[in-house]
Amino acid sequence: MIVFIGVFIVFASVIGGFIMGGGHVGALMHASEFVVIVGAALGALVIMSPKKVLIDLVKMTMLSIKGSPHNKKSYEELLKVLYELFLLGRRNGMIALEEHVMNPETSSIFQKYPSFLKNHHAVAFLSNGLRPIIDGKIKPDQLKTLLEVEMSSMEEEHQAPVSVLVKAADAMPGFGIVAAVLGIVITMAAISGPIEEIGHKVAAALVGTFLGIFISYGFMNPLAVNMEFICAAEMCYTKCIASSVLSFANGMAPIMAVEVARRGLQSDVRPSSEDLETMLKALNTAKA
Repeated sequence: MIVFIGVFIVFASVIGGFIMGGGHVGALMHASEFVVIVGAALGALVIMSPKKVLIDLVKMTMLSIKGSPHNKKSYEELLKVLYELFLLGRRNGMIALEEHVMNPETSSIFQKYPSFLKNHHAVAFLSNGLRPIIDGKIKPDQLKTLLEVEMSSMEEEHQAPVSVLVKAADAMPGFGIVAAVLGIVITMAAISGPIEEIGHKVAAALVGTFLGIFISYGFMNPLAVNMEFICAAEMCYTKCIASSVLSFANGMAPIMAVEVARRGLQSDVRPSSEDLETMLKALNTAKA
């Protein structure tokens, strides 16, 4: 919703200023210029991007429109999931977590938190983080390297669509010039015609330059920045899981491992220590 508001403000400001200056909206309606610029941009995206990056670009665009995927409520749910898993592992041994980690879809703990369970990437990351400790394949102090490698790969994957969009946005003014040059070519072919017709064609050519610059700086570049914040939010969520799992694997009590995760959150999504204590006490009461 916020993205739509921003697009409306940019569009209304530019078009409003044009009208206030005595312009007519109809003078900007040249489908041929739009086809050249947008078509060239889409073609460039296809040329420079692997199939997966294009798919991720569409997904991230939708996420940007919807807003940040993680709010305070989703983090509270995550902290509850982590606490329940850690408490079970502390009381019954790490082997008790095997059924939850190996089959998260049927886990009695995960099923209590449907929004977390729907986040397949987060569930997979948590399961992959706990599985080596449960299997005894690595020592707790070796887990950090494993998680850091996985997070680094995830961050690179998140940044790929942003990088592609930035490059396409940077090329838009150039495509605008291409559209303008084509418009001038058409104008030159009709130079012997009426002055009104020549003026119309020159205006159409200039609209090409306008559209290229406007789409680049008014929409695509801001969208790329928004995507960067979405990527940061995704990585923050992942780091929350990693820090908590590492703390628990290195011997911290469940409540302290969750507290480590809480302290690493940004202020707008971080529950207070009192809220966290109340939440976890409620879980203990329900289990009793």
